[in-house]
Amino acid sequence: MVYKALTIAGSDSGGGAGIQADLKTFHQLHVFGMSAITAVTAQNTLGVQGVYPLPLEAIEKQMDSVAVDLPPDAVKTGMLFSNEIIELVAHKMKQYKWTRVVVDPVMIAKGGAPLLKQEAVEALQRHLLPLAYVLTPNIPEAEVLTNMRIETVEERKEAAKKLHDMGVRHVVMKGGHGEGNELVDILYDGEQFYEWKSKRIDTKHTHGTGCTFAAAITAQLAKGKTIYEAVDVAKRFIHAAVEQTLQIGSGHGPTNHWAFHESEKCSHH
Repeated sequence: MVYKALTIAGSDSGGGAGIQADLKTFHQLHVFGMSAITAVTAQNTLGVQGVYPLPLEAIEKQMDSVAVDLPPDAVKTGMLFSNEIIELVAHKMKQYKWTRVVVDPVMIAKGGAPLLKQEAVEALQRHLLPLAYVLTPNIPEAEVLTNMRIETVEERKEAAKKLHDMGVRHVVMKGGHGEGNELVDILYDGEQFYEWKSKRIDTKHTHGTGCTFAAAITAQLAKGKTIYEAVDVAKRFIHAAVEQTLQIGSGHGPTNHWAFHESEKCSHH
């Protein structure tokens, strides 16, 4: 049985984030990866040098082509760029009845630059959140979506509840932007909270961690895993990918998509 996952996101010419990170992650987790590109970016580890959104027709045609011939077992969204693209993607998801949908609400670049205009944030809240089986915001993104300040773990849980009320089935609050030496990722399923704690890794090579983490969840869901199992594997996958850095590029380098299997091999001996 070959499981298939579709990523609907931007292309990162530097290969560390976006559909490139997603496809590498799907591949490493033995899921066949497909893509619908929303925008082409010119970027590297130093930053984004250009963003070129694709015409709506091009995005729609890619989704149609995949849907009719290679129906995905799970779908992930990344950088959707504009409210028109968000509305189109939401419309297509309903049309094809895609339910295992992981929404990574890419809004703020590593350097703090906003990647979504205000009307696009509203479109995301209105059209996409109600279709999300899983939402994977970092703290700044959750602040924008819930319109609240988030500093404590309690406030993170409060934000997760708010997002669940907006129609999201499962919220994974990422702790990477939190304070302190310990990372806490929180999963809320509408009834209870699950926490994953890990040591913060001291590195600047974290380009694409959000994409990679969400893609790992998507791959596991495509295989029919539960949300808890999916997040658990994704957490281990991203930890290995950040810990065993590749040391390439002169800025925020990418994570290591090979690392997980190397580390799993070691632990099985």
